[in-house]
Amino acid sequence: MFDILIQHIQEKVQLTADEAVRLQDYFTSKKLRKRQYLLQEGEVCKYMTFVVQGVLKSYVIDERGIENINFIGWEGWWMADSYSFFTGEKGVLNIDAIEDVELLLISKEQYDQLMIDMPVMSNYFRILYERSLANKDRRILSNIAYNAEEKYAQIITCYPDLVNRIPQHLLASYLGLTPETVSRIKKKMK
Repeated sequence: MFDILIQHIQEKVQLTADEAVRLQDYFTSKKLRKRQYLLQEGEVCKYMTFVVQGVLKSYVIDERGIENINFIGWEGWWMADSYSFFTGEKGVLNIDAIEDVELLLISKEQYDQLMIDMPVMSNYFRILYERSLANKDRRILSNIAYNAEEKYAQIITCYPDLVNRIPQHLLASYLGLTPETVSRIKKKMK
């Protein structure tokens, strides 16, 4: 299980063999079944989560009871309600499993200690945060500047496997579209 995390880290920074072994002490493993919650709105996000196997979604539920997905994470991705994790305040996101998942969790206390004990991990997370910020900027631009067909084309170009792993209604929610619109676009593209 830790091999996937170590490989992911090694793609961005170089760990010594000793650091790779010690890293395991900072994490706990967890499994969730499909539709099981990792975090619910109103809870404090106590863990940053690395997805080893499976797919998670984070979302809010609007006043009409509609699920609005803001992020989908699968193998090699990190998930958390970042604001809640770093501030200790109650979260606004729900995070649950789209598929059965295997996860590695790090608590805020362990995260802070890891940054002190292994400075290379500060660099690793800095790289992740920079990429995350850039991707969020692109996602915002996509939402305000792209039409439905362009949004769908972008997702299938960037993440072709994801389109086959998640139900169409979840993909539609992530793109800010209706399932009917996604269905129409798929038919048109064939």
